[in-house]
Amino acid sequence: MELDRHACATLRLNRPNWKVIEQDLKLFDGRPYKHVDIISGGLPCPPFSVAGKQLGDKDERNLFPQLIRLADEIRPNAIMIENVRGILDASFQPYRQHIKDQLASLGYESDWNLMQASSFGVPQLRPRAVFVALRKRYASQFSWPEATAETPTTVGEVLFDLMAARGWKLAEAWKRLANEIAPTVVGGSHKHGGPDLGPTRARKAWAALQVDGKGIANDAPDPDFVGMPRLTVRMVARIQGFTDDWNFSGGKTAAYRQVGNAFPPPFARAMALAISQCLNKRKLLKIAG
Repeated sequence: MELDRHACATLRLNRPNWKVIEQDLKLFDGRPYKHVDIISGGLPCPPFSVAGKQLGDKDERNLFPQLIRLADEIRPNAIMIENVRGILDASFQPYRQHIKDQLASLGYESDWNLMQASSFGVPQLRPRAVFVALRKRYASQFSWPEATAETPTTVGEVLFDLMAARGWKLAEAWKRLANEIAPTVVGGSHKHGGPDLGPTRARKAWAALQVDGKGIANDAPDPDFVGMPRLTVRMVARIQGFTDDWNFSGGKTAAYRQVGNAFPPPFARAMALAISQCLNKRKLLKIAG
């Protein structure tokens, strides 16, 4: 389920066998869908982002009420939602409790957790608030995924081959200077923000890695380029943890927004495995009993 036509086209391009529903979530009727293991997704972040006005439940883009409605209509075994760190601010504690109470009335136990994408191999400082709700019979079997033991790869190491793709003579020197993981990739909203790496503070963090964050490039630097290079959409996708065989539909702005707003795939995979193990463990215990 997705409203953005470019994101839907991307899903159809990469997963032609999937049923992709291009529709406003507020208009979607979940009642025909039964025996569903999980509802998962990334609900709009602007209502809770410190970069916005933090209007929370008063923001028209807040879709948590729709999540609760669908949980009631479908009654999945599990729910997983990711959002910005801002939703964990003290000012939103009453609203977080309201969400938990509403789902508790439907038979779910739930919790929030602040997690870091770099803990799962993503070369980026990307803290995310993750919400998991499970039907009571599964809740005791769930454990949050543990961080990997590996140190995340630096921006220079991750992107060197892409930066050198057109023969840039200074690529090796740039690689040595880009010796930390990336700051949070900012995707921009549909109302505001274009293909760049974020506001002034974010751009300063990118500049420390010798990356020009004022825009997104069409191609890697040419052989004689001098200065700080800009990233391409493919480079940003690498930093988000996408594999190179995942293609994006739409122009540069549309593709970049998809990349920047995504739940990093290695992080999402860790959460998916944790929930899958929980559900399967309960089913095995039921069989054994």
